[in-house]
Amino acid sequence: MPLRDCSPQRIRPLADRSSNVIPNGVRNLPIEARNTQGTKRDQPAYVRSFTPFRTTACQIVTVAVTLGLASVVNSFGSQAGSASGFSYYRDSLAFANTTVFAYEQGKIVSHRNFFERKKPDRYTRRCFVMTRTVEQFYKFARFDPKSPPLDDSELHKRIRAVTRKPPWHDPLPLEKRVVFPGYRNLREMSQAQTRLMQRNIGLGWVAYLRPGNFRMFYLHNKNYQKKTHEELEQTLARGEFFIAYLSDYPILHINHSVLVYTHDDHRTADGIDRYLVYDPNHSDAPRHLKWLPAKREFSYEKDQEFVGGFTRVFQVYGKFLQ
Repeated sequence: MPLRDCSPQRIRPLADRSSNVIPNGVRNLPIEARNTQGTKRDQPAYVRSFTPFRTTACQIVTVAVTLGLASVVNSFGSQAGSASGFSYYRDSLAFANTTVFAYEQGKIVSHRNFFERKKPDRYTRRCFVMTRTVEQFYKFARFDPKSPPLDDSELHKRIRAVTRKPPWHDPLPLEKRVVFPGYRNLREMSQAQTRLMQRNIGLGWVAYLRPGNFRMFYLHNKNYQKKTHEELEQTLARGEFFIAYLSDYPILHINHSVLVYTHDDHRTADGIDRYLVYDPNHSDAPRHLKWLPAKREFSYEKDQEFVGGFTRVFQVYGKFLQ
């Protein structure tokens, strides 16, 4: 409705119909409306025409800023720090860990890989190193795709600066994170710089000496696995990662490490919990871990190296010496 229709003659009847007594603070509304109307009429035409344009321009700027922020968040990915924002195809490594032996249907079919002297293209015994690296980059690194990439020497230093930070520490704020220019995320950088990253994220054999690994020899009771499940649930509820050591010792069908980052659906009626995990042996897609309350045990997805089913779970990298 144009402003000239909002005259005192139209405003007063509306007030009279709504109430017989007009409060003091409202009695001067017609006068104020008349004054406002006069002020509008006194303005030059180009000023009156510019007012709605100015409002529209503000709205456009607001939308642009919002979209820009969304783009930045999508590029930097893990800057928020909470595991709930983890994206497998953005925040995981593009290359895979390989097993020492050759497997089919979870059974060793050849030991020749173990005795090979020349293995230039094989990257083995790094499942612990890779799960730790993914968490460290998510917490302590950020990416700047608009800047030129670093040379190999500087990139080497920055990768090590990230992987030397304790993974159980809290995520760093953006301004304190190690910056990796030239790439949008970890997935893209690890695909472009595979060999350089593999040489600098850590040695595989060191993982065998971790104190927390020795739990696989003696903590076999069901109550410990139930407690581990509760800790897993609490860890995810806090928005944190849970790096799991999978073992079925002394059977030795599995001796592996994965990173649990979210639930794969709601808990079923019979209490089964399903989880999505980053598995260093599978760079193509997430894998699945289940908690079976009736058996008080975990179950892991079948693949070429593992027959599938029962495994014990031990948390690692959740605290010092774990």
